[in-house]
Amino acid sequence: MFTSNRVQLRKMVPEDIERYHTWRNDIDVMNSTSLSLDIYSLDETRAFVENVMLNAGSSKSYLIEEKESKLSLGVTSLIHIDYKNRNAECIIDIGEKDYWGKGYATEALKLLLDYAFLELNLHRISLKVFSFNERAIGVYCKLGFKQEGVSRQSLYREGKWHDIIHMGILREEYHVN
Repeated sequence: MFTSNRVQLRKMVPEDIERYHTWRNDIDVMNSTSLSLDIYSLDETRAFVENVMLNAGSSKSYLIEEKESKLSLGVTSLIHIDYKNRNAECIIDIGEKDYWGKGYATEALKLLLDYAFLELNLHRISLKVFSFNERAIGVYCKLGFKQEGVSRQSLYREGKWHDIIHMGILREEYHVN
């Protein structure tokens, strides 16, 4: 378990599947992070969590909890971990909308980066973000991510085309404080 002032990350377990399922089927939550806005059955979510989030050797997934209350706020993961080249991609979703814009994602992502760089000894972490998700882009820039590229007009959402921005951070660019 990793902790900061207000947040802790704990390894995701099968008992978290139903909570994750509610976030995965909330269009408001998924609109800014998921390419497809499908609705999933509980069995589909269970299979996804068990096969991709819990048992894949190339990913590590953590539930984001409010430290004091232990309320589950969202999920963050390192995916496509390449230990040979010391790279991974990160994702983060704050599923509890009452906690949006209050710094919880920043704290959780900082804990994940601390783990990735200081414990796993990774060299580079990448991510993808939709161009209209300005709040997330601000978080990533604050933590030291740099824009590395753009997949132009790759996402069609609400009648408009949007870019997908590719960002990355190298270990030497990450400042632990």
